[in-house]
Amino acid sequence: MVSGISVEAPGKIATRALVPLGVMFFFVGLSTAVVGPFVSLFLSSEVHAGPAQVAAFLVAGPVAGMVSNTMLGKLSDRRPIRRRLLLTAALAGCTGSLVIAFVRDYWVLLALTITVTAISGALFPQSFAYAREVLEQRGSARAAMAISTLRMLFSIAWVAGPPVAALLVQAGGFRVLYLTAATMYAVAAVVVLLRLEEVPRPAHHERPPAGRVRVPVLLTVAAFALMQGAGVLGVQAMSLYLSHVLHAQVRDAGLVLGLCAALEIPLMLGFGALSTRYPLGRLIILGSAIGALYYALVSLAVHSWQVAVLQLLNACFIAAVQGLGISYVQELLPGEPGRAATLAGNAFPIAGMMAGPLLGLSAHLGYRYAYVAGAVLCALGLLLLVTMARRHQHPAPA
Repeated sequence: MVSGISVEAPGKIATRALVPLGVMFFFVGLSTAVVGPFVSLFLSSEVHAGPAQVAAFLVAGPVAGMVSNTMLGKLSDRRPIRRRLLLTAALAGCTGSLVIAFVRDYWVLLALTITVTAISGALFPQSFAYAREVLEQRGSARAAMAISTLRMLFSIAWVAGPPVAALLVQAGGFRVLYLTAATMYAVAAVVVLLRLEEVPRPAHHERPPAGRVRVPVLLTVAAFALMQGAGVLGVQAMSLYLSHVLHAQVRDAGLVLGLCAALEIPLMLGFGALSTRYPLGRLIILGSAIGALYYALVSLAVHSWQVAVLQLLNACFIAAVQGLGISYVQELLPGEPGRAATLAGNAFPIAGMMAGPLLGLSAHLGYRYAYVAGAVLCALGLLLLVTMARRHQHPAPA
């Protein structure tokens, strides 16, 4: 209290400054949540693409996004243009969704996906980078908490998005679905334009070196890719595992996955709060161990209710690794929040490419082995993280 006026802590001021970013991020999350689950159905039923064309489309999009995000991530750390990149990406998403609402030519859509839509993918890593820069500029040490909260908003969007998308497709078809996504991107662009400010570089800021990413960072991202590969594989195999192996109803898979998504929300806030008291690396290693335990136990389940109960472990694993992973990589690359967030974000499309062949293999061996593979992937990721932590504590002598 100074002269009768309350002085707020820097952390509270910085957190309030991120509210518009949270609103923007939530609408972007909704736009992807209403479109993402129905891309394959759209291509096969509306565009009349064959299986090979659908597979090529689903691979080309993530690869183009990784390339685009990497280039923009490097650029964003060298010039104070992060707000402009957010605006450009939101407008790209709006434009892409508008075109898809009316165009049904496969090759036009593929070209759009590897250009305009790929640029829109920069919204996610650039949002995390923007949050970190705002908090650092205002003297707050709650970057991990803020980024975990943004990741929680994404989970909320994916709880609400798919059911809403199903209603939109049923009521008005894919044109209404993509027009809705375009509207959400447009709202995000308006929020960026009117409510976000460009974060200036501090006077002492030095341009980060243009050299290669250090080996510890690459190994950390590889660990995240392995563990997220387990996550993608587990989601893809859930309905098949419950119906073919545990003889449950297909709807049980939806209930189990919905339960996990609901549990993620408070747990991401919880792990974000823990990050203000404990090192990020320690929390992520804990989450990795929980993930390995989850997949091992699911592979041994004999009833669907056991899988449902185990979703508490799965939600802890996701909240720790995915909620805190970006902040951890940003700590490993100080001064390069955009590049770090992009590297951490690129782990997810790599995970998707890894999960596909493993799911196909488990179709021959039995879907129980999908969760055995998930346990192995988490264990390998955990081993990488523990090895990196030990080398950091006991560096080799010069």
